[in-house]
Amino acid sequence: MCRLLGVVTHVPTRLTDALTDLIEPFAGLSHEHRDGWGVAAWQADGELAVHRDVLPAHASPAFARTLADSVTDAALLHIRMASPGLPIEPGNTHPFTAGALAFAHNGYFAPRDAVDELIDPGLLAGAGGDTDSERYFLRVLTRLHDEDPVDALALAAADIRARADFASLNCLLLTPDALYAYAEENPDSEVSRRRGPDFFRLRYQARADRVVVASSGIGAQDDGSWSLLPYRQVLEIRRGDLRTSTHLVRADLAGAV
Repeated sequence: MCRLLGVVTHVPTRLTDALTDLIEPFAGLSHEHRDGWGVAAWQADGELAVHRDVLPAHASPAFARTLADSVTDAALLHIRMASPGLPIEPGNTHPFTAGALAFAHNGYFAPRDAVDELIDPGLLAGAGGDTDSERYFLRVLTRLHDEDPVDALALAAADIRARADFASLNCLLLTPDALYAYAEENPDSEVSRRRGPDFFRLRYQARADRVVVASSGIGAQDDGSWSLLPYRQVLEIRRGDLRTSTHLVRADLAGAV
């Protein structure tokens, strides 16, 4: 399993400043979630910068350097705990990217090819690794041919739910316009039973200068300033004005393929 952290700020800000209260607890979780890290962040020149490493975040000089060097108004961060049997290599390290989009997943589903037949063949042929998480992203990309990001995320999750066993489908999607988060857990999964009901929760905190969304265990999330993202809903945080909203996918599309 993995941990997720996303941030959108009112103006471009160095990540070490934007996340000053969250970086240490986030990196600390990499003592357990130790199978690599990744950061995707928008730059002032309009390019999406992506940095990854297979070392644990707490032991990777590149992790601290990336946060110190990244001046951005929107970013997502991921630390990985590899699913059993999946190798620790760059191609399997989140975030996964396609053009101006970046995606990171916290959870797993099996079998990992459960939605391969629903993925655009060209996208599937270009997969960089062999994880279920990248397949999730490729299904989102396929959905984006016809859907907006909110529906694409929720409907891709519904496709997986209908075809696979899963622990969590929590994810972050970074686009040129917004940061999106989706939350869903299977409470009957072995991981959820072992870890407890809070392990896969996503929460977000909206302030005047920033909005953050984070997995459980990252900072003090019980002080009243954090809101719970309900399961099967999409959080949208707009770049520029920090407009934050939650969306429930249309019921008539929930089972669409």
